[in-house]
Amino acid sequence: MTDAIDARARAVRTSGLVRIVGAGLLGSSIGHALRALGVDVVLADASPAQLRLAVDYGAGRAARDDDRPDLVVVAVPPDVTADVIERELGAHPDAVVTDVASVKLEPLLALRERGVDLSRYIGSHPMAGRERGGAISARADIFFGRPWVICRDEETSARDLAVVEGLALDLGASLVEMTPEEHDRSVALISHVPQLVASLLAGRFVGAEDASLRLAGQGVRDTTRIAASAPELWVQILGANAQPVVDVLDALAADLTTVAGALRDPDAPGSRRAVADTIRRGNEGVERLPGKHGQNRRFETVVVMVDDTPGQLGRLFGDLGDLDVNVEDFRLEHSPGAQFGLGEISVVPSAVSVATDGLAARGWKIASLND
Repeated sequence: MTDAIDARARAVRTSGLVRIVGAGLLGSSIGHALRALGVDVVLADASPAQLRLAVDYGAGRAARDDDRPDLVVVAVPPDVTADVIERELGAHPDAVVTDVASVKLEPLLALRERGVDLSRYIGSHPMAGRERGGAISARADIFFGRPWVICRDEETSARDLAVVEGLALDLGASLVEMTPEEHDRSVALISHVPQLVASLLAGRFVGAEDASLRLAGQGVRDTTRIAASAPELWVQILGANAQPVVDVLDALAADLTTVAGALRDPDAPGSRRAVADTIRRGNEGVERLPGKHGQNRRFETVVVMVDDTPGQLGRLFGDLGDLDVNVEDFRLEHSPGAQFGLGEISVVPSAVSVATDGLAARGWKIASLND
């Protein structure tokens, strides 16, 4: 395993020093991951407090004026991304510069309008993050197995491309090549609009009665999880990718109007079909999402009651291992007011009977089986 990590790290290690501008969640996480591979990392941030915190947590050392980086990673908010890229290209004429901003077209157009030489710049974006930001939330493993979009153009040299691709591979990500336009349309659909939908739904809870909220289960928690994200950052992201987001929102608004119209008179001809078609189309969409290892593969779910006491999850996984059942995915839903949770275990269809019968024989209570 160490040899494999060393092989992945070689592209960055041979480039020498890596400079990360922006010591927030993504920048610090990149720093932690590279340092774990033995890479020399220097950090810079407009906030001295944020920089000191990232250094204290071990994401890298503070940058010095005499640093000569071979790779610069710009990890700053979208509204200053173009400014920082331009500055770093000028300050480090021998370095390849990439950024990890969640919007790719607007910074690129701004730099082109200024006449900046972009031959050493390659835009990129790791599809990774957390609801909470800042250096204190950084983790070295958040990129592992996640897509990392690379936006190169005809000016990109093979050598420079290898450096940025090497960074993504070093951190365990999988490479995806897109144009900036393709990237921004894609993230509008799978990231930016879901953020807005989660926030809008969670916003309805503000004036809700406490009795209603006590009924909340894992479904609504899953749907609104990302609503805890930072408003300041999302104002910038959505503003920078406004048109692709509006396109998706307009289509979504039309769908909502259709289903709301059907529910206003559920017994009218075609109303029930409109509702059923809405749910069915959602089923089809979910099935298209890549699952484990990027596969579009259907699993079945065995639901087990798990007492809220120490060691129960360890015993559950141990019993599944003894049964030779591979856990494809797992989610624990806590029951409000009860001292137990519901463990939702995703398994391949052929393992369902083995899991249910074997766990029941070991004293586990099977709550239900979802096909």
